[in-house]
Amino acid sequence: MIKTLSKAIRQYKSAAILSPIFVTLEVICECAIPFIITLLGNTFIEGKAAYGSLNNVLLWGGILIAVSLASLAFGALSGFFCANASSGFARNMREDIYYKIQEFSFENIDKFSTPSLVTRMTTDVNNVQQAFMMIIRVAVRAPMMMIFSLVMAFVMGGSLAWIFVGVIPPLSLILFFIMKKAMPLFHRVFRKYDNLNESIQENVKGIRVVKSYVREDYEKEKFDRAAEDVRKDFTRAERILAWNHPVMQLFFYGVLSSVLFVGSVFIFNSESSISYIQVSQLVVYGMQILSSLMMFSFVFAMIVMSVESARRICEIFNEESSLHNPENPVYEVADGSVDFDNVSFKYSAAAERNVLEGVNLHIRSGETIGIIGGTGSSKTSLVNLISRLYDTTEGTIRVGGLNVKDYDLESLRNQVAVVLQKNVLFSGTIKENLRWGNKDATDEELIEACRLAQADEFVQSFPQGYDTYIEQGGSNVSGGQKQRLCIARALLKKPKILILDDSTSAVDTQTDALIRKSLKEYIPATTKIIIAQRISSVEDADRIIVMEGGRIDAVGTHAELLKSNAIYAEVFQSQTKGGKNDAS
Repeated sequence: MIKTLSKAIRQYKSAAILSPIFVTLEVICECAIPFIITLLGNTFIEGKAAYGSLNNVLLWGGILIAVSLASLAFGALSGFFCANASSGFARNMREDIYYKIQEFSFENIDKFSTPSLVTRMTTDVNNVQQAFMMIIRVAVRAPMMMIFSLVMAFVMGGSLAWIFVGVIPPLSLILFFIMKKAMPLFHRVFRKYDNLNESIQENVKGIRVVKSYVREDYEKEKFDRAAEDVRKDFTRAERILAWNHPVMQLFFYGVLSSVLFVGSVFIFNSESSISYIQVSQLVVYGMQILSSLMMFSFVFAMIVMSVESARRICEIFNEESSLHNPENPVYEVADGSVDFDNVSFKYSAAAERNVLEGVNLHIRSGETIGIIGGTGSSKTSLVNLISRLYDTTEGTIRVGGLNVKDYDLESLRNQVAVVLQKNVLFSGTIKENLRWGNKDATDEELIEACRLAQADEFVQSFPQGYDTYIEQGGSNVSGGQKQRLCIARALLKKPKILILDDSTSAVDTQTDALIRKSLKEYIPATTKIIIAQRISSVEDADRIIVMEGGRIDAVGTHAELLKSNAIYAEVFQSQTKGGKNDAS
């Protein structure tokens, strides 16, 4: 896990090294200051010629000021490099997660919910960043401070310093016990964070539906339950961690009281060589030792919280895409022919049944194919296999005469344009959205594609035309407008295969007919596969596929299916005057 995460340090490696170096120098200066103060104090008290001269007072005073300024400078430099390293580490980690997600296949993405991915890139990365910052600064400062302070305590107080050594083992055991108890709770709480974010995302995304059904109260209750689950586990974890501070305080004041008591006895003992200045500075070293232990406790607390976050981030990094390019990929797609040879498919190896079963289908290049079927008949699953968004469980799919697994993924998908069932527009201008289809498209090509998709008229009606800004998710355009822009975007790719997955459902039948006419005239050599619920959207196709229960029930023209297929005939009758007229 550490090896995986450390790759994100990269260009900030020097800052991550310099921070603990300057921390060490800062600690050395801090530990030297009480010793210098003792020497300076002895100069005044003992009045010896060797120490009592003004020159010695000025010397030790100057050294004290210089060491104090050096400590300040080293601390500032350490803080600067620590902030730079930790912020850069978090930036690189988010970038790596984001880039890794882009490599995922649909199968990989299905394993992680969107809210979970968002939580990992925000809350989890923040936790790991805080832990990293403490590791390169506080986790270095604490042991260094403890070691140097212990050495100086023995120098200043001799056997009296053993009091500090005796307190370290019991405190370490207590800290370990607290960490062991709290870690499982943090393991649970971050999973519940995913549920909380899922509730928020779902509500915001579907806010129009929530308001139209007046379900605000229900959504509030659902959110409250998720928030309460997070609160309960966090409270349990924090309750355990809360023992950390009072235990530290108990040991802190207990040790200081012991040092003051034993030191006082030594001072009043005429045979003792310890002065009250030494005892007072020994108390300072004792405070530094105990403070370093307290720092350790804070580091442990942060590490406990971040371990689960780190594990969740590593899950992303360790996830390997289920789709890979072959060793010697093919970069050119010959034509738009598509062949399904005894294809079966299921989304998960653990699934009990296939969603597609024994599909055999042969589509000639340039054909227009319609696909009709009820909800759950696996129409979308069928076309998702063509551009290799998923791999088949059994059987082979060929595009342009070659197995889709032989192609370079990017090359294959550039020749298979898909207008998905759920149309997506991104925040940006209409031009920027259209150029997803072809980043080098001219303004004239954009207008031509929109004209063919019956989108140019409404785009030109906007005050800023093609420079109109589209809000996130296309919330400022209608469903039909969104569909037509997505079709225009696909046309700009000039693909060998065009798949329209129920992508004209939000437009009227006349506009639907005009779009199909444009497709036939503009890209006659392109294979067009149209999934639709309306018979009118596919009735003029070269062939129509009827799907039922993950299988192909029938294939034929509109006229042939009306005569030979009961499912198709029933759908046609239900869509033409409720079946009152004779379908034939």
